[in-house]
Amino acid sequence: MADTSATETVHLTDIEIAQAKDLQHIKHIAQKLSIDEDQLEMYGKYKAKLPLDLIDETKVAQNNLVLVTALTPTPAGEGKTTVSIGLTEGLNAIGKQATVVLREPSLGPVFGIKGGAAGGGHSQVVPMEDINLHFTGDFNAVEKANNLLSALIDNNLQSKTANLNIDPRTILWKRVIDMNDRALRQITIGLGGTANGIPREDGFNITPASEVMAILCMATSFDDLKERLGNIFIGFTFDKKPVFARDLKAQDAMAILLKDAIKPNLVQTLEENPAIIHGGPFANIAQGTNTIIATKMGLSLSNYVVTEAGFGADLGAEKFLNIKSAYAKLNPKCVVLVATIRALRHHGGAPKEAYNTPDLDRVATGFKNLEKHIENVRKFNIEPVVAINSFISDSPEEVQYVIDTCAALGVQAVVSEGWAKGGQGTKNLAAAVVDIVENKATQYRPIYDWNSPVKEKIEKIATEIYGATKVEYSKKAQLNLRRIDRLGFNDFAICMAKTQKSFSDNDSLIGRPENFTVTVREIEIAAGAQFIIPILGKMMRMPGLPATPASEGMSIDNQGIISGLS
Repeated sequence: MADTSATETVHLTDIEIAQAKDLQHIKHIAQKLSIDEDQLEMYGKYKAKLPLDLIDETKVAQNNLVLVTALTPTPAGEGKTTVSIGLTEGLNAIGKQATVVLREPSLGPVFGIKGGAAGGGHSQVVPMEDINLHFTGDFNAVEKANNLLSALIDNNLQSKTANLNIDPRTILWKRVIDMNDRALRQITIGLGGTANGIPREDGFNITPASEVMAILCMATSFDDLKERLGNIFIGFTFDKKPVFARDLKAQDAMAILLKDAIKPNLVQTLEENPAIIHGGPFANIAQGTNTIIATKMGLSLSNYVVTEAGFGADLGAEKFLNIKSAYAKLNPKCVVLVATIRALRHHGGAPKEAYNTPDLDRVATGFKNLEKHIENVRKFNIEPVVAINSFISDSPEEVQYVIDTCAALGVQAVVSEGWAKGGQGTKNLAAAVVDIVENKATQYRPIYDWNSPVKEKIEKIATEIYGATKVEYSKKAQLNLRRIDRLGFNDFAICMAKTQKSFSDNDSLIGRPENFTVTVREIEIAAGAQFIIPILGKMMRMPGLPATPASEGMSIDNQGIISGLS
């Protein structure tokens, strides 16, 4: 997301700053990573795909991984991507070889409320318009692979020769589209006569919520990708036998559609440093981190890799550490917790119209939210650094309060001015991160073992990370647990679907809520990704547009110059 943080008045918009930059040809960015031009698959002058054989597991283990996450955000977000890019610029500015590794933006938020995911101000990845729109077609490939499986399922229901006897009432697989479209959440398909298929209920998720996206992000090789696609659980036959994508012989055809999408994308920052962007799951309904392949690619090519995980640390960071890092055997050495004064005011009770009004008392009250995130990071045996993403509405007294209160907890808090100043505004943050990585880093550890019982893993996250006192399960969730046990999926990771607005499953419980109960409404299975997905509260996997979508403020002229995109 592009924020409006600054320590001085900056009149140019994010897109104007990006468009004013003369970009380096991508081959010159590749040279900084010791990649020959012949190894690149070019997508024009400024984008390229990277071959998987560049990954070197020895270097992955030797180099330094830094995770950027945040406190519980306001609806517009607190600028994690901006800080991630700015930190990368700052690390390079103090003499460290660093690459930023990010997720790809989804068109739903771009045209909805949250904006794109290319950073902001003087801490952006470019070409910003391409990255925020169709980029290299990865989301399109995920969408088509997902919907190919949907078509194969409905075709099999119709078939008289190769019918698998699938019970349409048990089909769990949904179609996807990369747009916020609430009207597609629940639909009926197959209407209009026998030639149009078997009528049944269906629905759409947004593309980042597709299990194909999760699989792409968890795959470690092309063969692993194919195997995982075949393991997608579809539903049951009429005689109660499980049906998988491999039973439809779908995995190779789906993999064909993903043959280029599995390769990470190389672009650049405004200061001409390398940026790898790949995959794009949301953190409130999926794992919220880029691909394992992209992270390992970055660690194979750079001494420092800065990556981010979506929404607050209770979502993206928890999943990054318990799922991605545990499975891929990564060792993140430092966690940067992004905080903003406006978010602390919010958690201190400020209404939306007062987010930009200095109020030390509200900041002090709201600090309890940040304090809980600090405690959580330390549960993974990692030391955090707090990055105060600077906004022009911050008062010196509020900023100093955060610095002093963090210091009392033994945590360094540093003002980050990447939006206004790029790498020159993040040198202090970079130095604080290097101090942790090179002097204080320890071996991280996840908070649960994948082999533990499903309920134990769910309750560990809910009580340890969210701070809940107990977990309750609906009747449907209890039936789902029995199904998981019957299918033998107990050793899967837990990928919670929960509101990003609170530690709890209740949007209105801001700050650091206590004495609350988490309710598991239902539990989905993503067998290809090896996830169990408990859905908490009212979470849905297809967002809707706001009353005034961001798309209304966008325009394009006869020369193709875009304005209003952020």
